[in-house]
Amino acid sequence: YGDWSSDVCSSDLGRGRAAGAVTFRAMFDFELTGTTGAARAGRFATPHGDVPTPAFMPVGTAGTVKGLIMEEVEELRAQVVLANTYHLYLRPGHDAVQRLGGLHDFMRWDGPILTDSGGYQVFSLAEIRRIHDDGVEFQSHIDGSRHVFTPESVMEVQRALGADVVMAFDECPPGGCDRATAVEANRRTSGWLGRCLARFRALEHESDVPRQALLPVLQGNVYDDLRRAHAEEVMDMADWPAYGIGGLSVGESKEDMWRTLELLDGVLPADRPRYLMGVGYPDDLLEAVARGCDLFDCVAPTRNARHGTAWTSAEGQVNLKAARFREDTRPIDPGCDCYTCSRYDRAYLRHLVVSAEWLQVRLLSIHNLRFLVRLGEEARRRIGDGSFDGWRRDWLERYRNARSPE
Repeated sequence: YGDWSSDVCSSDLGRGRAAGAVTFRAMFDFELTGTTGAARAGRFATPHGDVPTPAFMPVGTAGTVKGLIMEEVEELRAQVVLANTYHLYLRPGHDAVQRLGGLHDFMRWDGPILTDSGGYQVFSLAEIRRIHDDGVEFQSHIDGSRHVFTPESVMEVQRALGADVVMAFDECPPGGCDRATAVEANRRTSGWLGRCLARFRALEHESDVPRQALLPVLQGNVYDDLRRAHAEEVMDMADWPAYGIGGLSVGESKEDMWRTLELLDGVLPADRPRYLMGVGYPDDLLEAVARGCDLFDCVAPTRNARHGTAWTSAEGQVNLKAARFREDTRPIDPGCDCYTCSRYDRAYLRHLVVSAEWLQVRLLSIHNLRFLVRLGEEARRRIGDGSFDGWRRDWLERYRNARSPE
């Protein structure tokens, strides 16, 4: 991945959307290694290693995947983790992280890191005082202090953090919003994207942080014409190395989500990865893979672990508080190769859950995260050998039919 350039090189003419569009060079190339229908297997190159796709990215909100040390995250065979700009900006502060060697050194993770823009947290966690074209004024959820995020400042924060992949600042309208709200969010997101791009380019020349990739976030809610128009507009702005798909899994119906992904699969370039933001339940992940998505993140694995809930391939989602697990000596999932399933049975895990022991969170988080990482691995294998469609249908039918209401 070399310098940004406002000129399109001859080798890039077949890849860019418009003459004069900014071109991203080889460091963040994406190689497709197999396809089955819309489902794709590939490899996304970053300065800290390649990411095989489809892949689930564990969420390390504040520079930590809750309850786990990074060696344990590595043992899950996770290839890339996500950290949160909003939380790290508030505490300990992006300048402090930069002085301490950047996010990789700070959190002791040698693999690729993606940072989101903090926009979703500003809109969902902070008490927003004012949203305007220049940016967002908000109050910290920690101490009530007032702050401002602009497209430029968000690029500066993520530059200081030093992640491999950084996200543009966007406005994510709520699920079920009216058309006028979605139109306004598209307009503002596009304007902010241009400013993110300009500041990102300037920072590349001003600092010695290792190369980064800037990803746009596609909005449009569940309005097909707005989704298509925004994607086309964004593609004309630059030769992006990948695309973030935002504004889904925010309250819309599953049918609307799947239709939107199918639409975008026909619009976005096939040789770039698609990152479906905030999606990570097992069945949703497989449905999205089947519709051309490659990267995923979600707090659900660790959040569910805190509530005693685990995923299994044969019994769906189970709540280990249930009395039926009191003397169950089987692992959570007999087919799982994680540390938890190799060492502990359901009876002991139920004891931890009903006793509110902290070890519950660690052991169930290890299992749930490995479950999703392993699901991505199996999807890659099935796409490669051509058996993905049949395997996905059988897997989803078994998982959904077995899902317990506990």
